[in-house]
Amino acid sequence: MNVDWRTYLITQADLSAGRTTPEIVGAAIEGGVGVVQLREKHATVRERLRVGREVRSLTADAGVLFVVNDRVDLALAIDADGVHLGDDDLPIDAARTLLGDDAVVGRSVSTVAGAERAEAAGADYLGVGAVFRTESKDVTPEQAERGVETVRRVADAVDLPLVGVGGITPENAREVAAAGADGVAVITAIAAADDPAEATRALRGAVDAGRAEGGNGASAAGPERGAGR
Repeated sequence: MNVDWRTYLITQADLSAGRTTPEIVGAAIEGGVGVVQLREKHATVRERLRVGREVRSLTADAGVLFVVNDRVDLALAIDADGVHLGDDDLPIDAARTLLGDDAVVGRSVSTVAGAERAEAAGADYLGVGAVFRTESKDVTPEQAERGVETVRRVADAVDLPLVGVGGITPENAREVAAAGADGVAVITAIAAADDPAEATRALRGAVDAGRAEGGNGASAAGPERGAGR
């Protein structure tokens, strides 16, 4: 799959202004989103399974990469394209053993050392952050407000697609991309927007501008850095 990393939606129904996750995902797809991650931290596993199946149908029809946060079992049950892992989740190699060699396995990192370990372990892409202050994702003090300089250092250290995450909006996405990110991962910037489709377009435009400013060669087909699986 040729992945367009520029806009990466992380779903969270309770931050979606009364709209359902499938409604938000459908609008984001209309706006050109490239990746969707099923998160839904406050939902039961059964509810995540139900919602995930609806989202899987939408993303499959649109050719959009679909991954599940944390839960390898849910990714298997939903037939997702892969999983996104954090510090407390299964190791990358264990997740790949369960999901298969073709699965996309992402990893959250907040340091260069963590990024290098994830690359060596076989991650397909990285989520780097939290770049800015965020209320929608629990982070440790060590992970909070890492800033665009951390994005820059990670981009220089590894040869994997990476998305900046944490407190990102259409107003600051440009500087994240200029620092070397291939895209931005957001919850509220899309889910809470009055018009999620237009918010997705605005983020894409900001990333394109930042990539051009940083000399990273983004194109409509996606970034030049490693394309993942």
